[in-house]
Amino acid sequence: MRPQRQPRPKSEYDQKLIDLRRVARVVAGGRRFSFRATLVVGNRKGEVGVGLGKASDTAQSIEKAFRAARKEAIMVPLNKFKSIPHEVSAKFGSASIILKPAKAGKGLVAGGASRSVLMLAGVENASAKALSRTKNKVNNARATMDALKKLTLKRVETNK
Repeated sequence: MRPQRQPRPKSEYDQKLIDLRRVARVVAGGRRFSFRATLVVGNRKGEVGVGLGKASDTAQSIEKAFRAARKEAIMVPLNKFKSIPHEVSAKFGSASIILKPAKAGKGLVAGGASRSVLMLAGVENASAKALSRTKNKVNNARATMDALKKLTLKRVETNK
């Protein structure tokens, strides 16, 4: 009987894949395909990050995105209602977004990529509105991150 392999330790971070695309580059002899993954990583206690990873297969691109998101993680200040302290807005590319605090019991009123970012940051009562018409999930997630960065300028130090 083979010895059992130790299970991988469970990460303290939750993750949500918000975008997975097959991208191509043209080389001599045709197209070469790779995958681009966009991942939101957070511990639901105020720490959140967004990362992009590109690789020749999906599992590798997701792993790269996870490492990039952990590296770019920020701490979000949460008040006693598990909401953001004040209204804030940001723009990234063509995406612009407004985040507003809410009282307890209101819930998280947000859509798309911004909902994933706020949820994994641990924000339970807030409202987010995408003011632009773009449906680009990557830019919407990054605009949300920029808005949260305006609340705090403290970066999370990673062990690895």
